[in-house]
Amino acid sequence: MSIPPLVILAIGIAVVLGMIIWLRINAFLALLTAAVTVSLLACINHPEDFPDSISRVAEAFGGAAANIGIVIGLAAVIGQCMMDSGAADRIVRAFLRLLGEKRSPWALMGSGYVLAVPVFFDTVFYLLVPLARSFYKRTGKNYLLCILAIAAGGAITHTLVPPTPGPLVMATTLGVDLGLMIGVGALVALPAAVMGIAFSRWLDRRMDIPLRTLSDVEEQEPLPDERLPGLFVSLLPVVLPVILIACHTIASTLAKPSIALAEANGTDPVGFWFNATFYTSVFGNPNFALLVSTAIAMLLVLKTRKPSRDEFAKLVEVALMSAGVIILITAAGASFGAMLKAAQIGPAIQDLFGGSDSGSYGLLFLGFGLAALLKVAQGSSTAAMIVGSSMLAAIVSDTALPFNAVYIATSIGAGSLIGSWMNDSGFWIFAKMGGLTETEALKSWTPLLLVLGFTSMAMTLLLASVLPLAGM
Repeated sequence: MSIPPLVILAIGIAVVLGMIIWLRINAFLALLTAAVTVSLLACINHPEDFPDSISRVAEAFGGAAANIGIVIGLAAVIGQCMMDSGAADRIVRAFLRLLGEKRSPWALMGSGYVLAVPVFFDTVFYLLVPLARSFYKRTGKNYLLCILAIAAGGAITHTLVPPTPGPLVMATTLGVDLGLMIGVGALVALPAAVMGIAFSRWLDRRMDIPLRTLSDVEEQEPLPDERLPGLFVSLLPVVLPVILIACHTIASTLAKPSIALAEANGTDPVGFWFNATFYTSVFGNPNFALLVSTAIAMLLVLKTRKPSRDEFAKLVEVALMSAGVIILITAAGASFGAMLKAAQIGPAIQDLFGGSDSGSYGLLFLGFGLAALLKVAQGSSTAAMIVGSSMLAAIVSDTALPFNAVYIATSIGAGSLIGSWMNDSGFWIFAKMGGLTETEALKSWTPLLLVLGFTSMAMTLLLASVLPLAGM
């Protein structure tokens, strides 16, 4: 007896949706239950894995927590401190003066668009969502528009523009020049981000989402202008980690040619950029960068609010407690995705498309659809991009394309935005940090990413036709 992998996928999805939406059970328990269910069902096809069926769920959970735990915890403290110190308010007031109140969502989208290039979307959203909350406190409107604007800017470059890991791996796997991937990725991403703003504005008029308190502590009253920190130090907790992480990304990227040459010659790598990575790998590590940023944000609170020791300790404790819930949910979602992988969902999806004899432009749709299926199945856009590009690499290498392979990469990136739901860490980051219920997130975040994905695909088809770049 065996169970088709796609049937296991359907059962896993049904467990998650049923427990969260119908039974109203906490998402952590629902995702954990689904992960265990999928792992046990996978053992019907592979009985030799039965002794490890539960332990591998825990191992996947621990691996995900190791990757995200410190970053999420520190970013939560930074966000809370930026709110309480007035740093977030200072930045919002600067935006309002520079662009005017009506253009603030554009400023938030632009911030997310730029910041998500060197760092993961989760971190960008954590760092920018306090600005949306501060904007709502000042204006009393457009809260959903603002958080969707951040999401639109951050999500689109995270999936299309290197050196974010997904697009970077796609460029390497498909043999696309990195500079070309950056340029074309940004060109595809920009109209999608603009369309995301338009959709967010339309949705904001139809969904009444209030600003909800994220903790059991009352948020402090805004400080007057004269007591707010300066704009430079207010931006520092956001900008500094981005600079530190970007420095390592740039150094490690530029060091790759010397490393490849050394491997080919059987010698030790040399060169300025390789030597620089010795230091940037420490100072550009996201955990270290955010720890430094946390220290700055905490000093801002001490300087502006002058809290007592007990008040300050409670502020930090509440931020960490809220982060703990998000870490549990995100790691459980990753564990669920890992068990779907163990159930051979990926090969099953590959078999659906493996015999495709589509034409060259059909490969764009194939990459888009394959990445979308992978995204729905396991939740990670990065994983969908990596696996999808690997599946198409052999086909692309044997096909005379009328356009550059960079458009295969952007079609896969576009597809990796489609179908974000409860096994995607980004879904939970948006819902929990934004103060939305699961149903509200499904009605806002999920369709926003559909808009971003389909617009990116449309731009890919247009550019592949009018700007094929075939000779590059």
